[in-house]
Amino acid sequence: MSASVMKEKRQNSDRSVREIIASARSMHKQKTARVGVLGAFAMSFLSGLFLWLCFTPVNASPLAWLAPVPLLLLVRIKERTSWMYAAIYAGSATSQLAMLQWMRLGDPTMYIAWMALAAYLGLYQVAFVSISRIAVQKWSVPLLAAAPAVWIGLEYLRAHLMTGFAWYFLGHSQYRWLELIQVSDLVGAYGVSFIVVACATALALLVPHSWLIRCRLVLPSTGPVTPAGLTLSQLVQVSVSLMMFVSVLGYGYVRRSQADFKPGPRVALIQGNFLASLREEPVDPGDRFLTHLSLNAHAVKEQHPHLIVWPEGMFPWPLMSAAKDMSDDELRKLVPSVSPAAWHNPMVAGILREESERAGAALILGINAAVAEPNVVTQHNSAVFVRPDTGIAGRYDKMHLVPFGEYIPLRDVFPILKALTPYSDAGGLTPGLQPAIFEYQGWKFAPVICFEDTVPHLVRNIVASGTGTDGAKSVDVLVNLSNDGWFHGSSELDQHLITAAFRAVECRTPLVRAVNTGVSAFIDGDGAIREPDHFFDGDARKNGNNAPRTSMRDPKTGAWHKQLNAALIHTVPLDSRQSPYVRYGDWFAMLCAAATLFCAVSILIPKQANAV
Repeated sequence: MSASVMKEKRQNSDRSVREIIASARSMHKQKTARVGVLGAFAMSFLSGLFLWLCFTPVNASPLAWLAPVPLLLLVRIKERTSWMYAAIYAGSATSQLAMLQWMRLGDPTMYIAWMALAAYLGLYQVAFVSISRIAVQKWSVPLLAAAPAVWIGLEYLRAHLMTGFAWYFLGHSQYRWLELIQVSDLVGAYGVSFIVVACATALALLVPHSWLIRCRLVLPSTGPVTPAGLTLSQLVQVSVSLMMFVSVLGYGYVRRSQADFKPGPRVALIQGNFLASLREEPVDPGDRFLTHLSLNAHAVKEQHPHLIVWPEGMFPWPLMSAAKDMSDDELRKLVPSVSPAAWHNPMVAGILREESERAGAALILGINAAVAEPNVVTQHNSAVFVRPDTGIAGRYDKMHLVPFGEYIPLRDVFPILKALTPYSDAGGLTPGLQPAIFEYQGWKFAPVICFEDTVPHLVRNIVASGTGTDGAKSVDVLVNLSNDGWFHGSSELDQHLITAAFRAVECRTPLVRAVNTGVSAFIDGDGAIREPDHFFDGDARKNGNNAPRTSMRDPKTGAWHKQLNAALIHTVPLDSRQSPYVRYGDWFAMLCAAATLFCAVSILIPKQANAV
């Protein structure tokens, strides 16, 4: 046999071996990808399911400690599975759709906003896993250091980007564990989320490699076989997590023991039951006014409050005012459809003062305000303050407006946006420029309207705006006026209240909430939602009910009553404790956000590492 023939046979043999090896590798890669896809989808939807269950309406708050674990396992594995981020997005967006389903109840056009917001929020879980993997797999940052910081950094960004959405923070699920949430007066509600994710990280570290195989995240042949028990790194991280948990819980017990609540103003919260809709005939303003007056009368007759609060927009007639130097011709030219005399009509101011005098109490009422100034008319969602001795004594204009609900962002740049909101023909409301502090009989009240009580940095800034360098408080009571009638008794009412409760802890300032359709409530500086001294069921006589409700909760289920006319009266417990969060703000969450952004950008820095 010639040398050339022998050489050709060897080449053919080598080629056959290479083909066999390549084929085997291809089959292994396909099998690995197939297993990874199944595992990634399973973990993503399991995490999404736990997140939905830990919030209202199910309220299974212990599941919050497990919800991040499936995602953390995706951070732990060395090799990124095929379709992993698509799986994470699918599970997260589906979970957000379920949590936010109440948005669709406001108006048919809100279906678009519901789906758009869920699609946007679904991106945050993708960002959490991808950025955490960069930190852990590329830069060898311990999982316990990376995961909680990234989670909090993303919560902080979510609270600020595109006007912000500070709902459904992981820590909000723990509102009933009062000792745990006291850390909020140090670093905000972000601190509660941090400790929950830290403990979830410890659980994820305890999952053995064999379980990752069973969860179909890796194949038996991939990755090193870990020895039985914990590695030193895992042991240290689990121990640190446990110490952090004990420290946070211990801090909570200490802070609660320092509470020395003093009796403050006696406040009556008037809660009407008027569903809001743009597609149905509006309720007659006179009927709405008389219903609130009737509840007012009961509160005054039996309980003698110092302050009475009506919900957002429940006073039926607008408060109109014009600049003093504007002539009738200027007013007529500015708003042809409104008589110039209407801008100076004292009727509304007279009604408000008369009702305050009759009640012998100050009033804070939700009202629509219109202000005419040279060349412009502005409309505001406002809270008006009325004293029995002076009449109207102040007005607060809502500063944090709801996009597409109260104004249309970029409406002039993108006219198509007008079709996505029921207010397509209106210019929208004008935001207020500064907070307002109302004073009566030595007490200071700061109003916030609608969803403003869910915005941590806004409420913190309001409380901090007049606080002295010695820590002396400028606000004794936060007063929220809301109209949740748009959401028809859904879980939004519960979640709104739960989110608001964290503002009381963060600022160590009691919060009272008068909410159309509910849930109206008194919240002390520990974040405890208190049963009022007196609960009046305004529907009992009307419905011929011989057993009126006497509590804000259903005694059988413990659920808050919703969609009823009621009056709640309680002596507000004043809190003398100071809050580091009010003084120093979101330094902790900002550091986490900065670290998160730096880590995300660091993917551009070349370094040989496993795929992230």
